[in-house]
Amino acid sequence: QYTSWVFGQRLRTAGLLGSMGRVASSVDNTMMESFWSTMQRELLDTRSWDSRDQLASAIFEWIEAWYNPHRRHSGIGYSSPVDYEHAYHRRVTSQVA
Repeated sequence: QYTSWVFGQRLRTAGLLGSMGRVASSVDNTMMESFWSTMQRELLDTRSWDSRDQLASAIFEWIEAWYNPHRRHSGIGYSSPVDYEHAYHRRVTSQVA
């Protein structure tokens, strides 16, 4: 149980701060729920895996090779993070020159 005293003590001992949302509040975890929903739809529901290692590798690949660098995100004007960073660096470089 995440709310148990022992769990909280172990977090503190490890130098970590636990974070929990409020009961029955759908807005506390909206971004993570959106992420999990996207991964479910774009990866997990597309096939089955023969092993946990194969699944772990597929999840890692989806996050690191697709979701983080290339998938367009609404929070950055529906650009991919790579495109957003390139535009940022072009803008900064042109201001310096």
